[in-house]
Amino acid sequence: MMSFHLPRELSTLASDACRYACIAGGYDHTPSPTQVRIQNERLTVSRELDESGYLQTPWLIEGAGLLMNSTATLMDRPTPYQLQVELARGKLNQVRNQVSEWKHVGLQTSPEMDESLKQAINFFGKAVLCAPSAEADVLAMNSMKQSFRTAELLINLYVHQLFDVRRQRQPKLDSVIATRLRSVPNPTITPQLTQTLNAVNVPFTWKTIEPSEYNFNWTTADAIVEWATTHQMPISAGPLIDLSVSGLPEWLLAWRGDYGSLTSFICDYVETVIHRYRDRIRRFTLISAGNSSEVLGLSDDDQVRLTARVVEAAMNIDPDLQLVLGIAQPWGDYMTSEDHTYSPFVFADTLLRAGLQLSALELEWLMGCSPRGSFCRDLLEASRQLDLFALLGVPLQVALSYPSSRAIDPNADPHQQLAGAGYWHTGFTPDVQAEWAYHFSALALAKPAVWGVTWDHLCDSEPHLTPHGGLLDMQNRPKPALARLKQVRDTFLG
Repeated sequence: MMSFHLPRELSTLASDACRYACIAGGYDHTPSPTQVRIQNERLTVSRELDESGYLQTPWLIEGAGLLMNSTATLMDRPTPYQLQVELARGKLNQVRNQVSEWKHVGLQTSPEMDESLKQAINFFGKAVLCAPSAEADVLAMNSMKQSFRTAELLINLYVHQLFDVRRQRQPKLDSVIATRLRSVPNPTITPQLTQTLNAVNVPFTWKTIEPSEYNFNWTTADAIVEWATTHQMPISAGPLIDLSVSGLPEWLLAWRGDYGSLTSFICDYVETVIHRYRDRIRRFTLISAGNSSEVLGLSDDDQVRLTARVVEAAMNIDPDLQLVLGIAQPWGDYMTSEDHTYSPFVFADTLLRAGLQLSALELEWLMGCSPRGSFCRDLLEASRQLDLFALLGVPLQVALSYPSSRAIDPNADPHQQLAGAGYWHTGFTPDVQAEWAYHFSALALAKPAVWGVTWDHLCDSEPHLTPHGGLLDMQNRPKPALARLKQVRDTFLG
């Protein structure tokens, strides 16, 4: 058990956010099921594992947003820690280690970044000297602000310098910037799309293709494929099986919990889509959210077996296909539930060790919405996650989404909500979404292990998963994010 003194002036928002706190640890930084109690300005967390770990908790950082933050590794002890000081220690430690690691391989820092890091260190040193006290909380918060600012400056330098190195070897990179199309784009937006994107994705959403059993409707999907072919846009497909209520046909859920029947239906659908389109599409994301979804009522072990069966079914049709597996909540937010045993990293590793030949893993950065999405993280956390999954030795791709509004979205999956998942910088606005799209997509594309990025859906006016996450609004007008993605392509891909 660990306990932490909370700042006396803690806002209601911050206090509520602490209820999402958990203890994490291990080589894959996995959260554990954690009991949380807040009473008398003290946060107490406990779990069954009797070992050290670090506290993860949402924390409001001025200028950075309401983000998941973490302490350094702590041991269980009866004496309370001062929470804000430990959060400052954790972020500063993370930033300093990353600066040291990247400088060792040639990163050139800037005077602005060096000064920001120096201020973060100075604030933290003063906080430690006067802890525990209210003054220490103020100094620790100042240190956190500077650490998050340093992290953004660091990532910006890293992205530009890494692209410079890569383009010295290959002037025009073949990385992919795509979006999922659920209908044929309006002709008025087509020129902007073709100038921004260099590929498209057709999800072949099962709920839309086969709304009733054995009653297939290929009209829209065929039209999208024809549109992409006409405009010479490379096509990828999927996820063919999106394990969400909005992705699966209602008739399938009558078989919930029946592993044999579900596997048969799912493999049949995957085989049907591949047989129909394999001459025009060679890259398929087969199944997504198998690591976290509970919609089918299967155990974690059955989810692993189901995923393996789907991949094997596709390989039996054509062993030369490029097959991709989607990983939802790659930071493992769902692991705080007692119902799960496989972290995202272990789930993927288990399947790869079983011999499945995958062309890529697709990590879902659907930030700011729950329960399918992830709690908001900063760019440094995103970079660390890509480096972790790259250890598996399989190329990566990233699915992106960030909301542009807090308003109710009538076309989004009704099970997804914006409450309780934090926000980046100043919240959910079109301008913040645009900056998020630019920085997170550029970071992902800078990594040599990343094949490409795919925006989760194009238009908010049609059914989609994440609220207000499209590049076009309800009236099919471009949001600023579309222009910022074009800037990523023009600036970095060559």
